[in-house]
Amino acid sequence: MENTGYVVLTRQSGLAREMRVVANNIANAATTGFKQEGVIFSEYVQPVPRGPSLSMGQGNVRDTSFAQGGLTQTGGSFDFAIEGDGYFLVETPGGERLTRAGAFTPNAEGELVTYDGHRVLDAGGAPIFVPTGAQVAVAGDGTVSADGTPLGQMGLVRPLEPANMIREDGVMFRADAGVEPTQDARVLQGFLEDSNVGAIGQLARMIEVQRAYEMGQSFLDAEDERARMAMKALSQ
Repeated sequence: MENTGYVVLTRQSGLAREMRVVANNIANAATTGFKQEGVIFSEYVQPVPRGPSLSMGQGNVRDTSFAQGGLTQTGGSFDFAIEGDGYFLVETPGGERLTRAGAFTPNAEGELVTYDGHRVLDAGGAPIFVPTGAQVAVAGDGTVSADGTPLGQMGLVRPLEPANMIREDGVMFRADAGVEPTQDARVLQGFLEDSNVGAIGQLARMIEVQRAYEMGQSFLDAEDERARMAMKALSQ
């Protein structure tokens, strides 16, 4: 294969990866706490002795938008949204994770958990217990009370290196660089944060990516036909 073919193939690979990301964004446009992703294309330049350099574009880096999503009032006692810069701290089998999806519920043991059954942690990293039948209220700083008696405070944290967080399970993030308490967040009880996906913009981007991919495929088909014609002419 000639250099032009390799250049187009790397571009096609990046476009296919971006198409999967855009499709996932659209599929999660109604997912609570979901953060939109994008793909960053980088350029790889290979110097060629006594000739023009070879440049290849690769879409190999995912970029997450951490913009605040809209807030929807549900009235649920165990529905929570974060306004500002912060995340709920959650315990999973793989360790502590961060999430903005605040649709919680008490489990059979009275622990506050996510819809997947992961325990929600307080500021000290311990699970939060909610008495059965009690009237639960949560203050703006995350303090949880039952029938007026304080039970603890939700762990509201922010990552030390937001750009290096790794997405897990759609709305869960892993912060390998560590976290710290945040004072720039407020908890709203009876609300949920919507996905920050701009569905119309993502649909438009999907069309653009599809057209760009089709153009690349047309080029590859033309190059293949040119090579076949050249081989046929040389064999005569």
